[in-house]
Amino acid sequence: MIRYVLKSGVLLLYVECVMRFRDFKILNEIVRREEVRSRPAQAIVDSPLLCHAMDVACVFYFKRVMCLQRSAATTLLLRHHGWKAEMVIGAQILPFKSHAWVEIEGSVVNDKPYMLDIYRVLERC
Repeated sequence: MIRYVLKSGVLLLYVECVMRFRDFKILNEIVRREEVRSRPAQAIVDSPLLCHAMDVACVFYFKRVMCLQRSAATTLLLRHHGWKAEMVIGAQILPFKSHAWVEIEGSVVNDKPYMLDIYRVLERC
């Protein structure tokens, strides 16, 4: 578990650097281009365990982690471990709010399961 938390922390830092020194377009390309790594079925780590490791890394991160950073890092982590994860960005009109989360095969894995009821999907990558 500790190695997954450490890996999550590194991914959070990587995504933050991309967001700070580049732009959203580059972050979108990075997430879109990250391929799902093939792994034998017995070597695939449970997605809830990986999401929990990311949650723990967010708690111990040196500053507040926003949903886009967390979702991009979670998507990269899950794909690295063989999961076909998608980062989803959505928005709500009134009051205007945007949010990002991660889905695997249409199910939300790192947030509340009713995100699609609240937000209209703008982007999937």
